[in-house]
Amino acid sequence: MTTSTAPEPSAAAPLIDLQALVVAVRRRRRLWSSLALLGLLAGAAVAVLLPPPPTAVTKVLVAHKEDQPNDTGTLIRTDVELLGTTRIADKALRSLKSPEKPEDFMKDYRGTGLTNNLLQIDVTGDSDAEAVARAGALADAFIADHVRRMRAAAKAEAKSLLDQRDRMRDELAQVNKTIGEGPPESDPKGSASMESLFARRAELTSRIADFDLRAEEARVGTPQVIAGTQIVDAPRVVRHSLPRAAATDAAVGLVLGLVVGLALAAVGAVVADRPVLRRDIAANLGASVIAELRRPARLWPGRRTQAARERLTTTLARTVRGSAEPVSLLELGCARTTREIATDLTRASSAEGPVVGVGSVAPGTAWTDLPHLGSRAVLVVRAGHGSAAWLHTVARQLADQRIPVIGVVLIDPDPRDRTDGTLWDGLHIALRGRSELPARQNGTVRRPKHAARVPDNDQEAR
Repeated sequence: MTTSTAPEPSAAAPLIDLQALVVAVRRRRRLWSSLALLGLLAGAAVAVLLPPPPTAVTKVLVAHKEDQPNDTGTLIRTDVELLGTTRIADKALRSLKSPEKPEDFMKDYRGTGLTNNLLQIDVTGDSDAEAVARAGALADAFIADHVRRMRAAAKAEAKSLLDQRDRMRDELAQVNKTIGEGPPESDPKGSASMESLFARRAELTSRIADFDLRAEEARVGTPQVIAGTQIVDAPRVVRHSLPRAAATDAAVGLVLGLVVGLALAAVGAVVADRPVLRRDIAANLGASVIAELRRPARLWPGRRTQAARERLTTTLARTVRGSAEPVSLLELGCARTTREIATDLTRASSAEGPVVGVGSVAPGTAWTDLPHLGSRAVLVVRAGHGSAAWLHTVARQLADQRIPVIGVVLIDPDPRDRTDGTLWDGLHIALRGRSELPARQNGTVRRPKHAARVPDNDQEAR
Protein backbone atom coordinates (compact mmCIF):
# COMPACT_ATOMS: atom_id res chain seq x y z
CA MET A 1 0.00 0.00 0.00
CA THR A 2 1.26 3.41 -0.89
CA THR A 3 0.18 6.59 0.81
CA SER A 4 1.46 9.95 -0.28
CA THR A 5 0.66 13.56 0.14
CA ALA A 6 0.86 16.35 -2.35
CA PRO A 7 4.32 17.89 -2.48
CA GLU A 8 4.58 21.11 -0.59
CA PRO A 9 5.24 24.16 -2.74
CA SER A 10 8.84 25.26 -2.58
CA ALA A 11 9.51 28.41 -0.64
CA ALA A 12 10.06 31.54 -2.64
CA ALA A 13 13.71 32.10 -3.45
CA PRO A 14 15.24 34.98 -1.48
CA LEU A 15 16.24 38.13 -3.29
CA ILE A 16 19.86 37.64 -2.19
CA ASP A 17 21.22 34.27 -1.08
CA LEU A 18 23.40 35.23 1.87
CA GLN A 19 25.21 31.90 1.94
CA ALA A 20 26.12 32.14 -1.72
CA LEU A 21 27.08 35.80 -1.26
CA VAL A 22 29.41 34.98 1.65
CA VAL A 23 31.04 32.18 -0.33
CA ALA A 24 31.45 34.40 -3.39
CA VAL A 25 33.03 37.17 -1.31
CA ARG A 26 35.35 34.69 0.38
CA ARG A 27 36.43 33.34 -3.00
CA ARG A 28 37.36 36.87 -4.04
CA ARG A 29 39.75 37.22 -1.14
CA ARG A 30 42.52 38.22 -3.52
CA LEU A 31 40.56 41.36 -4.37
CA TRP A 32 39.71 42.54 -0.89
CA SER A 33 42.99 41.38 0.65
CA SER A 34 44.89 43.26 -2.07
CA LEU A 35 42.87 46.42 -1.41
CA ALA A 36 43.40 46.03 2.34
CA LEU A 37 47.16 45.69 1.80
CA LEU A 38 47.11 48.65 -0.57
CA GLY A 39 45.27 50.72 2.03
CA LEU A 40 47.78 49.73 4.70
CA LEU A 41 50.73 50.72 2.53
CA ALA A 42 49.04 53.94 1.42
CA GLY A 43 48.32 54.92 5.03
CA ALA A 44 51.92 54.29 6.07
CA ALA A 45 53.19 56.19 3.02
CA VAL A 46 50.97 59.18 3.82
CA ALA A 47 52.34 59.31 7.37
CA VAL A 48 55.92 59.23 6.08
CA LEU A 49 55.62 61.44 2.99
CA LEU A 50 53.03 63.91 4.33
CA PRO A 51 53.90 64.52 7.99
CA PRO A 52 51.65 66.90 9.94
CA PRO A 53 52.78 70.54 10.07
CA PRO A 54 54.34 71.97 13.25
CA THR A 55 51.56 72.40 15.81
CA ALA A 56 51.30 74.27 19.10
CA VAL A 57 48.59 74.01 21.74
CA THR A 58 47.49 76.20 24.63
CA LYS A 59 44.63 76.11 27.13
CA VAL A 60 42.60 79.07 28.38
CA LEU A 61 40.37 79.14 31.46
CA VAL A 62 37.30 81.17 30.52
CA ALA A 63 35.13 82.62 33.32
CA HIS A 64 31.54 83.60 32.62
CA LYS A 65 29.26 85.73 34.72
CA GLU A 66 26.39 83.40 33.81
CA ASP A 67 28.20 80.22 34.87
CA GLN A 68 25.83 77.63 36.34
CA PRO A 69 26.58 74.14 37.68
CA ASN A 70 24.03 72.61 35.33
CA ASP A 71 25.33 74.35 32.21
CA THR A 72 25.33 71.97 29.22
CA GLY A 73 28.31 73.63 27.55
CA THR A 74 26.45 76.35 25.68
CA LEU A 75 28.76 79.12 26.89
CA ILE A 76 32.01 77.33 25.97
CA ARG A 77 30.59 76.42 22.54
CA THR A 78 29.86 80.10 22.04
CA ASP A 79 33.46 80.87 22.96
CA VAL A 80 34.70 78.30 20.41
CA GLU A 81 32.64 79.92 17.68
CA LEU A 82 33.85 83.39 18.69
CA LEU A 83 37.45 82.16 18.48
CA GLY A 84 36.85 81.26 14.86
CA THR A 85 35.85 84.79 13.80
CA THR A 86 37.78 87.28 11.73
CA ARG A 87 37.77 89.75 14.63
CA ILE A 88 39.87 87.46 16.85
CA ALA A 89 42.05 86.36 13.92
CA ASP A 90 42.67 89.97 12.87
CA LYS A 91 43.70 91.00 16.40
CA ALA A 92 46.12 88.08 16.65
CA LEU A 93 47.67 88.87 13.25
CA ARG A 94 48.09 92.51 14.24
CA SER A 95 49.96 91.52 17.38
CA LEU A 96 52.16 89.26 15.24
CA LYS A 97 52.56 92.01 12.62
CA SER A 98 51.69 89.46 9.96
CA PRO A 99 50.32 90.48 6.53
CA GLU A 100 48.31 87.26 6.29
CA LYS A 101 44.58 87.57 5.73
CA PRO A 102 42.33 86.64 8.67
CA GLU A 103 40.32 84.29 6.45
CA ASP A 104 43.47 82.33 5.64
CA PHE A 105 44.69 82.34 9.22
CA MET A 106 41.39 80.91 10.45
CA LYS A 107 42.12 77.72 8.49
CA ASP A 108 45.30 77.11 10.53
CA TYR A 109 43.76 76.90 14.00
CA ARG A 110 40.77 75.48 15.83
CA GLY A 111 39.26 75.69 19.28
CA THR A 112 37.92 72.82 21.36
CA GLY A 113 35.79 73.09 24.50
CA LEU A 114 37.26 70.58 26.95
CA THR A 115 34.93 71.53 29.84
CA ASN A 116 32.38 74.26 30.52
CA ASN A 117 35.21 76.70 31.25
CA LEU A 118 38.33 75.24 29.60
CA LEU A 119 39.15 76.12 26.00
CA GLN A 120 41.96 74.44 24.04
CA ILE A 121 43.50 76.20 21.03
CA ASP A 122 45.48 74.22 18.41
CA VAL A 123 47.51 76.23 15.88
CA THR A 124 49.75 75.18 13.00
CA GLY A 125 52.65 77.11 11.51
CA ASP A 126 55.64 76.83 9.22
CA SER A 127 57.91 76.13 12.19
CA ASP A 128 57.63 75.26 15.84
CA ALA A 129 58.48 78.83 16.91
CA GLU A 130 55.87 80.30 14.60
CA ALA A 131 53.21 77.86 15.84
CA VAL A 132 53.95 78.77 19.48
CA ALA A 133 53.84 82.51 18.71
CA ARG A 134 50.54 82.11 16.87
CA ALA A 135 49.01 80.16 19.76
CA GLY A 136 50.06 82.82 22.28
CA ALA A 137 48.75 85.66 20.11
CA LEU A 138 45.41 83.90 19.64
CA ALA A 139 45.03 83.24 23.37
CA ASP A 140 45.83 86.87 24.22
CA ALA A 141 43.45 88.15 21.55
CA PHE A 142 40.65 85.94 22.78
CA ILE A 143 41.16 86.92 26.43
CA ALA A 144 41.23 90.62 25.55
CA ASP A 145 38.05 90.28 23.49
CA HIS A 146 36.36 88.28 26.24
CA VAL A 147 37.29 90.84 28.92
CA ARG A 148 36.08 93.69 26.72
CA ARG A 149 32.75 91.99 26.18
CA MET A 150 32.34 91.22 29.87
CA ARG A 151 33.14 94.83 30.83
CA ALA A 152 30.76 96.17 28.23
CA ALA A 153 28.00 93.85 29.42
CA ALA A 154 28.58 94.80 33.08
CA LYS A 155 28.69 98.50 32.25
CA ALA A 156 25.46 98.27 30.27
CA GLU A 157 23.76 96.35 33.08
CA ALA A 158 24.92 98.84 35.74
CA LYS A 159 23.80 101.79 33.61
CA SER A 160 20.36 100.24 33.15
CA LEU A 161 20.01 99.70 36.90
CA LEU A 162 21.18 103.24 37.70
CA ASP A 163 18.78 104.71 35.14
CA GLN A 164 15.89 102.94 36.84
CA ARG A 165 17.15 104.16 40.22
CA ASP A 166 17.27 107.76 38.97
CA ARG A 167 13.70 107.55 37.70
CA MET A 168 12.56 106.30 41.09
CA ARG A 169 14.46 109.11 42.81
CA ASP A 170 12.59 111.62 40.69
CA GLU A 171 9.33 109.95 41.66
CA LEU A 172 10.40 109.96 45.33
CA ALA A 173 11.13 113.70 45.17
CA GLN A 174 7.67 114.27 43.74
CA VAL A 175 6.11 112.21 46.54
CA ASN A 176 8.05 114.17 49.20
CA LYS A 177 6.89 117.43 47.66
CA THR A 178 3.28 116.25 47.69
CA ILE A 179 3.61 115.23 51.31
CA GLY A 180 5.01 118.67 52.23
CA GLU A 181 2.11 120.43 50.53
CA GLY A 182 -0.49 118.09 52.01
CA PRO A 183 -3.68 119.18 53.98
CA PRO A 184 -3.67 119.65 57.75
CA GLU A 185 -3.99 116.59 59.95
CA SER A 186 -7.54 117.58 61.03
CA ASP A 187 -8.89 116.71 57.57
CA PRO A 188 -10.04 113.05 57.59
CA LYS A 189 -9.85 112.66 53.79
CA GLY A 190 -6.42 114.26 53.71
CA SER A 191 -5.19 111.88 56.38
CA ALA A 192 -5.99 108.80 54.23
CA SER A 193 -4.22 110.30 51.21
CA MET A 194 -1.19 111.13 53.28
CA GLU A 195 -0.94 107.53 54.54
CA SER A 196 -0.79 106.19 50.96
CA LEU A 197 1.88 108.74 50.08
CA PHE A 198 3.98 107.70 53.05
CA ALA A 199 3.63 104.03 52.03
CA ARG A 200 4.68 104.89 48.47
CA ARG A 201 7.69 106.84 49.76
CA ALA A 202 8.80 103.89 51.84
CA GLU A 203 8.47 101.55 48.84
CA LEU A 204 10.43 103.88 46.57
CA THR A 205 13.16 104.27 49.12
CA SER A 206 13.52 100.49 49.42
CA ARG A 207 13.62 99.96 45.66
CA ILE A 208 16.19 102.73 45.18
CA ALA A 209 18.45 101.05 47.71
CA ASP A 210 17.97 97.71 45.92
CA PHE A 211 18.93 99.16 42.51
CA ASP A 212 22.03 100.74 44.08
CA LEU A 213 23.03 97.36 45.48
CA ARG A 214 22.46 95.51 42.17
CA ALA A 215 24.42 98.11 40.21
CA GLU A 216 27.29 97.78 42.65
CA GLU A 217 27.22 93.97 42.35
CA ALA A 218 27.31 94.26 38.56
CA ARG A 219 30.40 96.43 38.77
CA VAL A 220 32.05 94.25 41.40
CA GLY A 221 31.42 91.01 39.41
CA THR A 222 33.42 92.18 36.39
CA PRO A 223 36.85 92.10 38.07
CA GLN A 224 36.21 88.51 39.16
CA VAL A 225 35.41 87.47 35.60
CA ILE A 226 38.46 89.33 34.30
CA ALA A 227 40.75 87.75 36.87
CA GLY A 228 39.30 84.27 36.24
CA THR A 229 39.93 84.37 32.47
CA GLN A 230 43.58 83.48 31.92
CA ILE A 231 46.01 81.15 30.18
CA VAL A 232 46.42 78.06 32.34
CA ASP A 233 48.66 76.08 29.95
CA ALA A 234 51.30 78.11 28.15
CA PRO A 235 51.70 77.54 24.40
CA ARG A 236 53.89 74.54 23.69
CA VAL A 237 54.84 72.46 20.67
CA VAL A 238 52.98 69.21 20.09
CA ARG A 239 55.48 66.43 19.46
CA HIS A 240 54.52 63.92 16.75
CA SER A 241 55.79 60.33 16.80
CA LEU A 242 56.42 59.09 13.28
CA PRO A 243 56.11 55.37 14.16
CA ARG A 244 52.85 56.00 15.99
CA ALA A 245 51.49 58.15 13.19
CA ALA A 246 52.52 55.57 10.60
CA ALA A 247 50.88 52.77 12.59
CA THR A 248 47.69 54.76 13.06
CA ASP A 249 47.42 55.80 9.42
CA ALA A 250 48.28 52.28 8.28
CA ALA A 251 45.54 50.83 10.47
CA VAL A 252 43.03 53.34 9.12
CA GLY A 253 44.09 52.58 5.56
CA LEU A 254 43.85 48.85 6.22
CA VAL A 255 40.29 49.14 7.52
CA LEU A 256 39.19 51.43 4.70
CA GLY A 257 40.78 49.20 2.06
CA LEU A 258 39.20 46.12 3.58
CA VAL A 259 35.76 47.72 3.70
CA VAL A 260 36.04 48.95 0.11
CA GLY A 261 37.32 45.57 -1.05
CA LEU A 262 34.51 43.66 0.66
CA ALA A 263 31.94 46.06 -0.76
CA LEU A 264 33.32 45.70 -4.28
CA ALA A 265 33.47 41.92 -3.94
CA ALA A 266 29.88 41.76 -2.70
CA VAL A 267 28.58 44.06 -5.43
CA GLY A 268 30.56 42.20 -8.07
CA ALA A 269 29.22 38.85 -6.86
CA VAL A 270 25.62 40.06 -7.00
CA VAL A 271 26.01 41.70 -10.41
CA ALA A 272 27.97 38.83 -12.01
CA ASP A 273 25.57 36.18 -10.62
CA ARG A 274 28.10 33.34 -10.92
CA PRO A 275 27.01 30.29 -8.91
CA VAL A 276 29.64 28.87 -6.56
CA LEU A 277 27.65 26.41 -4.43
CA ARG A 278 27.14 22.80 -5.54
CA ARG A 279 23.37 23.03 -5.27
CA ASP A 280 23.22 26.17 -7.43
CA ILE A 281 25.52 24.78 -10.14
CA ALA A 282 23.58 21.54 -10.23
CA ALA A 283 20.26 23.36 -10.39
CA ASN A 284 21.38 25.65 -13.23
CA LEU A 285 22.91 22.83 -15.28
CA GLY A 286 20.14 20.36 -14.52
CA ALA A 287 22.63 17.64 -13.57
CA SER A 288 24.01 16.25 -10.33
CA VAL A 289 27.53 16.84 -9.06
CA ILE A 290 29.18 13.40 -9.01
CA ALA A 291 32.71 14.43 -8.00
CA GLU A 292 34.81 17.46 -7.13
CA LEU A 293 38.48 18.36 -7.19
CA ARG A 294 39.96 21.11 -5.06
CA ARG A 295 42.80 23.33 -6.15
CA PRO A 296 46.15 22.23 -4.65
CA ALA A 297 47.47 24.46 -1.92
CA ARG A 298 51.08 24.32 -3.17
CA LEU A 299 52.87 24.40 -6.49
CA TRP A 300 53.58 20.68 -6.26
CA PRO A 301 50.56 18.45 -5.62
CA GLY A 302 50.69 16.67 -2.30
CA ARG A 303 49.35 13.33 -1.18
CA ARG A 304 45.86 14.68 -0.59
CA THR A 305 45.65 16.11 -4.08
CA GLN A 306 46.94 12.87 -5.60
CA ALA A 307 44.44 10.85 -3.60
CA ALA A 308 41.60 13.16 -4.66
CA ARG A 309 42.58 12.83 -8.31
CA GLU A 310 42.72 9.07 -8.00
CA ARG A 311 39.27 8.97 -6.45
CA LEU A 312 37.97 11.27 -9.20
CA THR A 313 39.51 9.05 -11.90
CA THR A 314 37.99 5.94 -10.31
CA THR A 315 34.54 7.53 -10.15
CA LEU A 316 34.65 8.72 -13.76
CA ALA A 317 36.05 5.40 -14.99
CA ARG A 318 33.20 3.55 -13.31
CA THR A 319 30.73 5.98 -14.86
CA VAL A 320 32.25 5.63 -18.33
CA ARG A 321 32.34 1.84 -18.15
CA GLY A 322 28.67 1.82 -17.17
CA SER A 323 27.75 3.74 -20.28
CA ALA A 324 26.83 1.90 -23.46
CA GLU A 325 27.85 4.81 -25.67
CA PRO A 326 30.88 7.13 -25.94
CA VAL A 327 31.19 9.76 -23.22
CA SER A 328 32.76 13.20 -23.72
CA LEU A 329 34.34 15.55 -21.15
CA LEU A 330 33.14 19.11 -21.71
CA GLU A 331 34.95 21.81 -19.77
CA LEU A 332 33.92 25.27 -18.62
CA GLY A 333 36.71 27.40 -17.22
CA CYS A 334 39.17 24.55 -16.57
CA ALA A 335 40.64 23.35 -19.88
CA ARG A 336 44.00 22.29 -18.45
CA THR A 337 42.46 20.35 -15.57
CA THR A 338 40.05 18.65 -17.96
CA ARG A 339 42.91 17.51 -20.19
CA GLU A 340 44.68 16.06 -17.16
CA ILE A 341 41.50 14.28 -16.08
CA ALA A 342 41.05 12.88 -19.58
CA THR A 343 44.64 11.61 -19.58
CA ASP A 344 44.17 9.88 -16.23
CA LEU A 345 40.84 8.47 -17.36
CA THR A 346 42.33 7.11 -20.58
CA ARG A 347 45.01 5.29 -18.62
CA ALA A 348 42.50 3.87 -16.16
CA SER A 349 39.89 2.82 -18.74
CA SER A 350 40.05 -0.52 -20.51
CA ALA A 351 40.85 -0.67 -24.20
CA GLU A 352 37.39 -1.97 -25.03
CA GLY A 353 35.67 0.88 -23.19
CA PRO A 354 34.03 3.81 -24.89
CA VAL A 355 36.21 6.54 -26.34
CA VAL A 356 36.42 9.71 -24.26
CA GLY A 357 36.41 12.98 -26.22
CA VAL A 358 37.39 16.37 -24.70
CA GLY A 359 35.55 19.53 -25.69
CA SER A 360 34.47 22.90 -24.35
CA VAL A 361 31.15 24.59 -23.60
CA ALA A 362 32.67 28.04 -23.13
CA PRO A 363 31.25 31.00 -25.08
CA GLY A 364 31.95 30.55 -28.77
CA THR A 365 31.46 26.79 -28.72
CA ALA A 366 30.33 25.10 -31.96
CA TRP A 367 27.39 23.23 -30.45
CA THR A 368 26.78 21.06 -33.51
CA ASP A 369 30.24 19.52 -33.17
CA LEU A 370 29.65 18.24 -29.64
CA PRO A 371 27.69 15.09 -30.65
CA HIS A 372 30.81 13.86 -32.51
CA LEU A 373 32.76 13.87 -29.23
CA GLY A 374 30.32 11.60 -27.47
CA SER A 375 26.65 10.85 -27.21
CA ARG A 376 26.78 11.46 -23.48
CA ALA A 377 28.72 14.08 -21.56
CA VAL A 378 30.32 14.77 -18.23
CA LEU A 379 30.63 18.50 -17.54
CA VAL A 380 33.83 19.65 -15.85
CA VAL A 381 33.00 23.07 -14.42
CA ARG A 382 35.08 25.43 -12.35
CA ALA A 383 33.01 26.90 -9.54
CA GLY A 384 32.26 30.58 -9.93
CA HIS A 385 33.42 30.74 -13.55
CA GLY A 386 30.21 30.76 -15.55
CA SER A 387 27.20 32.96 -14.90
CA ALA A 388 23.79 31.49 -14.17
CA ALA A 389 22.59 32.62 -17.60
CA TRP A 390 25.44 30.80 -19.35
CA LEU A 391 24.90 27.63 -17.34
CA HIS A 392 21.27 27.70 -18.46
CA THR A 393 22.49 28.18 -22.03
CA VAL A 394 24.79 25.15 -21.76
CA ALA A 395 21.99 22.98 -20.40
CA ARG A 396 19.59 24.11 -23.13
CA GLN A 397 22.08 23.63 -25.97
CA LEU A 398 23.04 20.13 -24.81
CA ALA A 399 19.37 19.23 -24.54
CA ASP A 400 18.80 20.53 -28.08
CA GLN A 401 21.68 18.37 -29.30
CA ARG A 402 20.17 15.40 -27.42
CA ILE A 403 23.31 14.92 -25.36
CA PRO A 404 22.36 13.68 -21.86
CA VAL A 405 24.57 14.99 -19.04
CA ILE A 406 25.35 12.09 -16.76
CA GLY A 407 27.08 14.20 -14.14
CA VAL A 408 29.10 17.27 -13.23
CA VAL A 409 32.68 17.34 -11.95
CA LEU A 410 33.16 20.48 -9.89
CA ILE A 411 36.64 22.02 -9.92
CA ASP A 412 37.88 24.31 -7.16
CA PRO A 413 34.74 24.16 -4.97
CA ASP A 414 34.47 26.12 -1.77
CA PRO A 415 35.99 24.09 1.09
CA ARG A 416 33.15 25.11 3.42
CA ASP A 417 30.38 24.27 0.98
CA ARG A 418 27.96 21.90 2.74
CA THR A 419 25.16 22.06 0.17
CA ASP A 420 23.97 19.00 -1.73
CA GLY A 421 24.60 18.95 -5.45
CA THR A 422 22.27 16.05 -6.21
CA LEU A 423 19.05 16.74 -8.12
CA TRP A 424 16.60 14.49 -6.30
CA ASP A 425 13.73 15.92 -8.33
CA GLY A 426 15.38 15.03 -11.64
CA LEU A 427 16.12 11.33 -11.36
CA HIS A 428 16.23 10.77 -15.09
CA ILE A 429 19.40 12.87 -15.28
CA ALA A 430 20.83 12.35 -11.78
CA LEU A 431 23.48 9.70 -11.50
CA ARG A 432 22.41 8.79 -7.99
CA GLY A 433 19.09 6.94 -7.77
CA ARG A 434 18.69 5.98 -11.46
CA SER A 435 17.88 2.44 -12.35
CA GLU A 436 19.43 2.65 -15.82
CA LEU A 437 20.97 5.19 -18.14
CA PRO A 438 19.01 6.53 -21.09
CA ALA A 439 19.87 4.47 -24.20
CA ARG A 440 20.13 5.95 -27.67
CA GLN A 441 18.63 3.78 -30.37
CA ASN A 442 18.40 4.78 -34.02
CA GLY A 443 19.27 8.37 -33.22
CA THR A 444 16.59 8.73 -30.52
CA VAL A 445 16.90 8.77 -26.77
CA ARG A 446 14.93 6.15 -24.88
CA ARG A 447 14.35 6.82 -21.20
CA PRO A 448 13.35 4.15 -18.67
CA LYS A 449 9.70 3.75 -18.08
CA HIS A 450 10.08 3.05 -14.40
CA ALA A 451 12.63 4.60 -12.07
CA ALA A 452 13.18 4.27 -8.37
CA ARG A 453 11.61 7.15 -6.53
CA VAL A 454 12.90 8.53 -3.28
CA PRO A 455 10.20 9.74 -0.85
CA ASP A 456 10.14 13.52 -0.46
CA ASN A 457 9.23 13.40 3.21
CA ASP A 458 8.38 11.12 6.09
CA GLN A 459 4.66 11.24 5.31
CA GLU A 460 5.11 9.01 2.26
CA ALA A 461 5.49 5.30 2.91
CA ARG A 462 5.35 2.17 0.78
